[in-house]
Amino acid sequence: MTLEKLTIVPPGQALSGVVAPPGSKSITNRALLLAGLARGTSRLTGALKSDDTRYMADALRAMGVDIEEPDATSFVVTGTGTLEPPAGPLFLGNAGTATRFLTAAVALGNGRFVVDGDEHMRKRPITPLVDALRALGVDVSAPTGCPPVTVKGTGGFTSHHVIIDAGLSSQYVSALLMAAPCSGKPFTVELAGDDIGARGYIDLTLAAMRAFGAEVEQVTPSVWRVEPTGYRAADFHVEPDASAATYLWGAQALTGGSIEIGTAASDFTQPDARAFEVISAFPHMPAVIDGSQMQDAIPTIAVLAAYNTTPVRFTGISNLRVKECDRVRALSLGLNAIREGLAREEGDDLIVNSDPMLAGQTVTAEIDTFADHRIAMSFALAGLKTSGITILDPKCVGKTYPGYWDALASLGVTYKQEIPK
Repeated sequence: MTLEKLTIVPPGQALSGVVAPPGSKSITNRALLLAGLARGTSRLTGALKSDDTRYMADALRAMGVDIEEPDATSFVVTGTGTLEPPAGPLFLGNAGTATRFLTAAVALGNGRFVVDGDEHMRKRPITPLVDALRALGVDVSAPTGCPPVTVKGTGGFTSHHVIIDAGLSSQYVSALLMAAPCSGKPFTVELAGDDIGARGYIDLTLAAMRAFGAEVEQVTPSVWRVEPTGYRAADFHVEPDASAATYLWGAQALTGGSIEIGTAASDFTQPDARAFEVISAFPHMPAVIDGSQMQDAIPTIAVLAAYNTTPVRFTGISNLRVKECDRVRALSLGLNAIREGLAREEGDDLIVNSDPMLAGQTVTAEIDTFADHRIAMSFALAGLKTSGITILDPKCVGKTYPGYWDALASLGVTYKQEIPK
């Protein structure tokens, strides 16, 4: 049976307990790819098992990488240092990390590779990465500017210096950086301008590369030099997912509870962990919040802002329009479904007209998640304070946090569920 709707029942009390967030999606998919490009056997522990990481693992298997899963949080990856052409297209659902990273990585192989995704992924832009690969001598095409992408690999690149426009996504830079050590010559990646979405994710990429033996130097804030070391197998532990942690921090703040997640905010290396400071200021969050460097945390904070004491303007969030869905629009529509006029868009900014009186009220609000896991998980927080919040397509949380609804239930949250006949 498929769950179509889920209505959160406000608990009416502070949420307290212990919940361990799953492993980081961003780090797991980086580690899977690097282990797949390495020679030998790598052991990844603390890893996320979700739709996004399953797509990455299955794609690597289709290209000759042996991947075993001995338990719920581990992968054992044995690579030969090469990726073989798959029998058919690599289907990656709506996994942006897997799609962007593999588009560059398959250029190292010999043969034809098609990188594709679902209807949502086929709307997410990839032209900047395609243009960069073409400048490196790769035979690559993406007629719509989005997946599917066809790459005819010849074992590497004919040029070893690339300039990439990363204004839409840092994943384009990460994709090129991770392919670079296998290119046979010293390789330079340079930004076209200083604009880059969520620069902190580049740091995650560099840390993972170094863990698998790469030598990479950040020459300037916009230039990286990578040595042709290839990768060596390694044992690698994945830290918990900071984006997932934001929902638990939000639930704690909204209900005045105490939720122990097992990792201090200061111990995360992921950029979304900086959301902890903003969330901790609730219900007196800042009047203006720059979301450029914690993009995946913005849906969480925007829903909290609905219950803040004063309005909040979110800036630096234009990249949210090209995520799994147009998250600026999805947030605006969802908030206005709770109370008309609760949010409005000004250009790419989102203004939330906070209304603390929403707490304790009963509304009739069906939240269209647009199949976006972060929209579903963030609006569930509204249901902790306001009755009548119904999440459509709640199963979409499986993209990165399959156990999300169970995690909230373990803290005492209950639901009304609707299952199709």
